[in-house]
Formats: sequence, structure tokens, C-alpha cells
Amino acid sequence: MNDSFVRSPSRRAFIKAAGGLGVAAAAGWAAPAFARPVDVVVVTSYPDEVVSRFEAEFEKANPGYRLRIVWHMPHDALPTLRQPGPDGVDVYWTPSPYNFAVLKREGLLRKLDVDRSGLPGRVGNTLIDDPDGYYVATETAGYGFAVNPGYLEAHGLPAPADWADLADPRYAGHIALPNPGKVGFAPVMADIALQAYGWEKAWAVWSAAVANSTLVERGGTFVTDELASGRRGIGASIDFFVASAIAKGAPLRFIYPKNGGVNPAQVAIMAGAKNVDGARAFVSFLLSDAGQRLVTHPDIRKLPIRPSVYASLDAGYHNLFAAAAAGSYGYDGIRTEGRLPLIAALFDIALARRRDVLAVLWPKARAATGARGEEAQRLLAAVPINENEAGWAETQRIFSARRDDPNAERVAAEVERRWAAETDARLAKVALLQEAA
Repeated sequence: MNDSFVRSPSRRAFIKAAGGLGVAAAAGWAAPAFARPVDVVVVTSYPDEVVSRFEAEFEKANPGYRLRIVWHMPHDALPTLRQPGPDGVDVYWTPSPYNFAVLKREGLLRKLDVDRSGLPGRVGNTLIDDPDGYYVATETAGYGFAVNPGYLEAHGLPAPADWADLADPRYAGHIALPNPGKVGFAPVMADIALQAYGWEKAWAVWSAAVANSTLVERGGTFVTDELASGRRGIGASIDFFVASAIAKGAPLRFIYPKNGGVNPAQVAIMAGAKNVDGARAFVSFLLSDAGQRLVTHPDIRKLPIRPSVYASLDAGYHNLFAAAAAGSYGYDGIRTEGRLPLIAALFDIALARRRDVLAVLWPKARAATGARGEEAQRLLAAVPINENEAGWAETQRIFSARRDDPNAERVAAEVERRWAAETDARLAKVALLQEAA
């Protein structure tokens, strides 16, 4: 296994020197008193400024262990996590619920036996821990809106309060929206509205919101860049991205919507872990009071999953559990988890790729009166697949397996072609209606 995240030559030398000791410890041999600490191999997608803080505090509290960090983004982590052998992974720690579900299904995770006292395992209706105990949340982030107050004032715009507000025609040209088909955190964003408003109403919202928006995709500009530059005034995002931009001087603020949702980061011990004791110590540290306070550091600013920690935070810090008690987190991520890959593909095909057409047709449909205007809006709001069909296990499997299964990819591509044809035919009808009017 290659080390994708090595910070310095001295660190690289340490990793090489400590490798044999890790094997010896796994075999149960007694290490001499002068031996170096034993490696705990951790795969994560967290950046160095986050990892280094946890690394320093963990190693201070547990001097018998040293973290060996292997960096992988969620979309390319699974091959490394599936790799057996003496250099295998001990801990997986990252914000990627999809990957944890896959690893559990493949039998690659060890059931956790760490103390979880004081951890509710859920936020409102959102379950953030695996109900079978194979992985747990270590922190979470909240979905909502970044806004540039100066931009809103200059354009006479109110700040949005919930997802349906993004469909407001006053926001046309003022929104930066992540495309769920291209941005990893965004399928949950789309699904929050689908649960809150119902399938048909929410797709109508997203269709009009896409028409109002500039779409942001992986590898391009960030939502916060669009807002900080003054190109746009409203962006759908996650709180810690915005907090990071604010810390760097961006003139932004973050709004948690009426219908909120969370994106948990989770941790698990691999079934093939060589250093189970070290892995258990690291997981326990992440869940401890010290580890939970660390997630609130100004350079990290995530939301702790231990309710007791909020008592020591500033009054302005978003209290996840107080908001949940007030009804802001009704989203049940487990109920619709299986449809997220399908939603990502559907949003991309039916909305994102037709954004320019939607941006032309929606204003005309709103301006039209009578039956033609109503029919045009109905057609623009329609979606190629109903909620019942999106819930079929076989349909969901096609889209969730397409990364690794060439046959599933072929079937998914054919389904997408049908969606595209249906969408284009529908939009053509809208254009004809508008020409006739």
C-alpha cells in the first residue's frame, strides 16, 4: 500500500522504521522498553490542517501509538480499503456514508467495542451511527445556505429560509448551486427537500432552482468562491466550507434552513486491522470529550456529536441537538439512503444538463397566463421517474453498483438515455406551447 499522505522526509523515515514493530506487536511479541511507538494506519480524506491537530492530541494522550496517515478521497478509497496483507488499514475515518455502507456489506469492518456512553447516535430523525454497531459518527456538518449580505443588500434580495425559496424568480442569476451528479455532498442536499416536500413538489422546486442558478461541479470553482467574489449572492453548501471561507476573510454568513440535514463523518475499524488495540484507542479518542472539543477548533469548526460539549461553546455556535429538538432535523437519511446514487444521476441528466434550456423556459412559463402557462409549468416541473420506481431495490442497485460493475454501468447508462429522451421531449412541448402563445 502506497502512502498517499506523507508530510516530511523524517516522517517517511519513521514510517519505514516502524513497520516491522507493527507486525511484531500484532503477533503479540513484547516490545523492548526503548522501542518506538506502534503504528495505527488510518485512511482519511481530511486535509493536513485537520489531521495534524488530531494526530498531535491523540499521540500526546496515547504515547504508545503513532498515526500513519494514508490520504484518499472517498471516490478512490475503496480499492485501498479492500487490500489485504501486512500493510493493511486499521481505521477508516472520513465523511462518506456510502463507503461505510459498502464496506459493511462486504464484511470488511470489525464490530466496534468502544464506549459510546453519552452519544445518542442520531440527530433528530437522522441516524448517524450504524444501527448494527460497525461504524459511528465522529462529527457532522449541516446543510444550508451561504449568503453574501452585501450582495443581497445591493440587489434588494431577502435571504432564503428554506429550500423552496431557491425557486423564487427574484433569485434568477443570483444562486450558486452544487450539482448532485458531480459533487459528493450534494445528493443528500437534494434528498432533504424530496423528503420535506414530497417527490413531485421537490422536483418542481429543484427544476426552478436550477434555472435560477450557476451550477458548481467537482474540479471547478467552489460555491464560496462564487459568493466571495461577488459573482453570486446565495449558495447551497455545508456549514464548514463556509466557516473555512469566513475564517479566510470572505464576507459571508451561513443560514441553517427550516428543513435541515447533516453530513456525518464516521469511523470504523477494518476487519483485517493489524493493530486492533491502537485502532480502538484512536476511535475512543475521537469520541471522547477531548476529541469532540477538537472538532470545534476555529480551523475545523464542525458540529460535535456529543451533546454535552455544546454547553462549553459560544452562544453563536449552532447547537445541533437543540435545533433537532425544535424540529429542524426531520430528515431520515437511512430511509432513503439507497436512492442517493439514483438521485445524483437523475438530477444531472434531467436538470443540470438542461440548465440553459430551463433558464429560458421557466421565466416565460411564469409570465404566461391561463391554461398554457399552467401546462408549461407542469411540464417543466415533471420528473422522468416517480418515487415508487426510485425506491425499487433493483433500480437502486444499478446506480449504486455502477462504479465497480461494468454491466450495471451499461444498464444505468441506458436508463439515463431514456430519462434524457423523455426530458427533451417534455421541454420541446414547453417550447411549442410558448411559441403558440
